[in-house]
Amino acid sequence: MSLVQCDFYSETLQLAVSMDVLLPRMTQAQRDALGPGYRFPTLFLLHGMSADHTGWQRFTSIERYTRFLNLAVVMPAVHRSFYTDQAEGYPYWTFVSEEVPAQARFYFPLATERERTFVAGLSMGGYGAMKMGLRQPERFAAAASFSGAVDMGQRIREALPERTAEMRRTFGDFEKFPGSENDLLHIATELAASGKPIPRLFLSCGTEDFLYQNNLGFRDHLRSLNVEVTYEEGPGAHDWTYWDAQIQRCLAWLGVQSLEEVTGIPSIPA
Repeated sequence: MSLVQCDFYSETLQLAVSMDVLLPRMTQAQRDALGPGYRFPTLFLLHGMSADHTGWQRFTSIERYTRFLNLAVVMPAVHRSFYTDQAEGYPYWTFVSEEVPAQARFYFPLATERERTFVAGLSMGGYGAMKMGLRQPERFAAAASFSGAVDMGQRIREALPERTAEMRRTFGDFEKFPGSENDLLHIATELAASGKPIPRLFLSCGTEDFLYQNNLGFRDHLRSLNVEVTYEEGPGAHDWTYWDAQIQRCLAWLGVQSLEEVTGIPSIPA
């Protein structure tokens, strides 16, 4: 893989921002086979509340897991924004859902087709990934959440006193959250009734995770809407040991081909 650390100015946020991008490792013969105009299937991979865009590289082996795959990985920084246009703050939803894909595709050879575009994330990023997949089903073929804060209505109701002010700055009036554009249960309900294609969904959570019940509730809500979801659980806490295992499960679930499968030309082992 090639790891590109990309710093650029965001017109949406009006400040300097960062994203890291992993691009497939290829032999010259594979490059020749793909041709100069080839654009890679892309996974937008989102970080959690206390991490940043470097977390996936620092605490998992994402680069090793994807090194021979026909897949690019884009990891943007969004701080503690909850991937939301904040009530008092910055328009991070617009940034991550509109500007990041546009900028990444301008700088790098990334696919634009729905069937070759995916999103995944952990914890706060799991919420963000589900929001992107469910609010923009025409753009994403699949969305995956690991230990996600997927029922933010519940999280807001149970927020610790020291988190209440932050949550209010992000989401605004708590009374108006249910049924809003930030409420995944509402978004899923609206999408299920719309008749639009629904992305493939992957949901997982460790049974020792404090968000376990939150994930069970969201899973059951999806099933009540007859929305298909691949759900996995097992021993695990809210930590990188669990997420390192889950990103491998997700890559297998996505079914992304290797460069050798796509080109017919073997990769050079690392």
